Amino acid sequence: MASVTLDAVSLRYRSGTTGLADVDLTISDGEFLALVGPSGSGKTTLLRSVAGFLAPTAGRVLIGDRVVAGSGVFVPPEHRALGMVFQQHAVWPHWSVGRNVEYPLRRARVPRAERRRRVVEALDLVGLRDHDHRDPATLSGGQRQRVALARALVARPRVLLLDEALSALDEPLRDRLRLELHTLTRDLGLTVIHVTHDRSEALALADRVAVLDAGRILQVDTPAALLERPCSPFVARFLSDATLVDGYVADGRFHASGHPLSVTCREVPTSAGDACAAILPPAVHVDSDPDGAAIVRSSLFTPEGADLVVEWAGLTLRARTVGRRHRVGDRVRVHVSSATVYPTSAADVEPARAPLGVGVGVGVGVGSIAG
Repeated sequence: MASVTLDAVSLRYRSGTTGLADVDLTISDGEFLALVGPSGSGKTTLLRSVAGFLAPTAGRVLIGDRVVAGSGVFVPPEHRALGMVFQQHAVWPHWSVGRNVEYPLRRARVPRAERRRRVVEALDLVGLRDHDHRDPATLSGGQRQRVALARALVARPRVLLLDEALSALDEPLRDRLRLELHTLTRDLGLTVIHVTHDRSEALALADRVAVLDAGRILQVDTPAALLERPCSPFVARFLSDATLVDGYVADGRFHASGHPLSVTCREVPTSAGDACAAILPPAVHVDSDPDGAAIVRSSLFTPEGADLVVEWAGLTLRARTVGRRHRVGDRVRVHVSSATVYPTSAADVEPARAPLGVGVGVGVGVGSIAG
């Protein structure tokens, strides 16, 4: 296996559009990294730059200690010792399962006996033992995706690249393959870069998650750290559906503009001024109250309770309940237990800056955080 390093990598298309902007990133040997971000954020561009399908216009890409792009060097994809699985499995329908999996070895002119042994080994790894003579048309979608994974693994890649590899599958098959992929990649000690639109999938599978926007990496951290300490309002909203509230900090407190929300800061800001608070759904607690100042606008069933949208004095908040399911139109009382406050000057301009930690005291009336 091998590490992957992007050193000040930028990529600009002929149209003038920026695909990547000065990206620095290191994926350690044996690490599973997920790339997430909105459409057009650059995550697939980054993956394809590592794969060799795109050539950076600046910076370097290294696999292990070897420069594969940059500094006057460009190693084509077939010579980078990578495995790649796409969203659509791309299994050739006119070949048997074994012939599909064998293809990379045939291209590499591996002797026939060795090819046969490694095909059997790869199919066994993905749970398709004795399927080598099967027609792909007789397989389920999940089995065909396993064939694609076996084809990527049979050449013993140094790095495995996954481009939305599970997104075309239906639940619960997708969930089962997610668990199998998690186990397989760790058992093999593979270095993995996984592009996905599914935030839950990224957080569940990866050792670290990189959040991208506009060709830049905003934050790279463990799933727990990303959820607990998002570096910017954008990251908090994208990963955790945070409600962003504009306001200002004065006397060590955050005050929402034109709203009764008021937050006591654990760490007093170095200076007063405009700020933005990010409120995560788990921090919004809802109690039934016929005289409550808030009203339930949406209530979606979850196995644990409900996923709510609550309107409170013109502020729309996401909330998740456990053990209680409110109905649309119910009057409720809202308690906000925590939030994260960012100086407005740093909220979007300096995405890597750490936020101010805050704690919220529950009270009643204007100037409190209960409604």
